[in-house]
Amino acid sequence: MKVTGKQRNSRMCFICGMDNPVGFHSQFYNMEDGSVMTPIRFGENHQSFPGRVHGGLIATMLDELGLRALWSGGDESQFGVTMSIETKYRKPVPYEEDLFGKGMVVRETKRSSIVDGEGKTLANAVVKYLKLDPQSIKQGINPHEEMCYLIEDDVTELGY
Repeated sequence: MKVTGKQRNSRMCFICGMDNPVGFHSQFYNMEDGSVMTPIRFGENHQSFPGRVHGGLIATMLDELGLRALWSGGDESQFGVTMSIETKYRKPVPYEEDLFGKGMVVRETKRSSIVDGEGKTLANAVVKYLKLDPQSIKQGINPHEEMCYLIEDDVTELGY
């Protein structure tokens, strides 16, 4: 699927923070179908049971994809907090394999999923956010200082 734009990365977010030494450093791309996608490659250190990624890390990635779906149209000025996330683990999510995360807005409810290289859904979630002004989330924060990295690359297509 065709990439139409790239989203900013933060400094310290566990999923997208470029300065977080234990984070994923994930990159997020706006797609032609209005969704957002990210390549994912979990490591052995992300396991719960051998061969499987820990469910909490899967839910964390799905949560991030839910918010990133809000920005998929190119407007990164909206913020919010997770009110609920309903995660369904459909198949084991393996580590040391190339996977994709995808998020999209459905009726102002965000849906996100993790799929394998063939497009099979491994886990998905319905994420509900409360849209808030950044100052309502944390006083004195400037989201543009935190979301300070726009890492240009030559990615023009993503997917399975």
